[in-house]
Amino acid sequence: MHATPQRRTVASHVRGPLFALLAAVLFGISPPLAKRLVNTTNPHLLAGLLYLGSGVGLGAMLLIRRLWTPTKSTRERVAGREWVWLAGAILFGGVAAPVLLMTGLARTEASAASLLLNMEGVFTALLAWFLFREEVNRRVAFGFALILFGSIAVSWTRGTGFYLSPASLLIVAACACWGVDNNLTRKVSHADAPTTAMLKGMVAGLVNVLLALSVGAKFPKTAGLGASLGLGFVSYGLSLVCFIIGLRHVGAARTGAYFATAPFIGALVAAIFFREHIAANVWLAGALMAVGVWLHLTESREQMESALKSVR
Repeated sequence: MHATPQRRTVASHVRGPLFALLAAVLFGISPPLAKRLVNTTNPHLLAGLLYLGSGVGLGAMLLIRRLWTPTKSTRERVAGREWVWLAGAILFGGVAAPVLLMTGLARTEASAASLLLNMEGVFTALLAWFLFREEVNRRVAFGFALILFGSIAVSWTRGTGFYLSPASLLIVAACACWGVDNNLTRKVSHADAPTTAMLKGMVAGLVNVLLALSVGAKFPKTAGLGASLGLGFVSYGLSLVCFIIGLRHVGAARTGAYFATAPFIGALVAAIFFREHIAANVWLAGALMAVGVWLHLTESREQMESALKSVR
């Protein structure tokens, strides 16, 4: 039985948000785990290893896919001037952002770093709306505001409120770079997602590893090296594949809004696996984010398709 055009449209409408949320889950687990790795590994080298793990892991997946389906592929690829967009995405999101994040992470708490990562969604959406002219309606804007308020609620510390240390500013700068990266990647999101993510991982990983080694960084022990590459494959590689698919279906601003739930996910991971206390503000953040995501999920297909056409 073949799916009707209407069913295919509904599936596409749901697929984008689901993949964007999955990307948030896979990336949200990384700060608490990377914090334990950065204590024994040079931050610059760790940034390179994470992306290298992404590239190598996705490369292995692509090889298996090719062997499994040896017929000639009809998947779309990056072509022509689109390579400029991809090169810019690699520079901002693959080379600069992870170094800024790991350097900041080495000087701050993992929980604080996880919470600051909500700024990536803010930068992604603002750039999409004001620079790349992606269309937005009141429902989506309100949903995004609720997700942002949820992130702020998670970030609030009783007695001190908000305080951005120099290390925190490095993490915010990383989020700004990823915001640029996300909008540039949106330009090539029609291409095969694993291939695009693999290229970003391999190039960014090799560049940062070589730069780190050139200034005296040393590889971690075998266990640490394997953990770094494995975390990179899951939290950077598979997450990026899901993120690109989300970009393809719902655009940069909406994908960025879904991805802004990653800090809440990171906080839950820290609480469940590392026995950190879940404060009342975290539960409040989860409730606000849930309503914001619901507003996005219930957006009409016509409004979403109109927004996508505005940037094509």
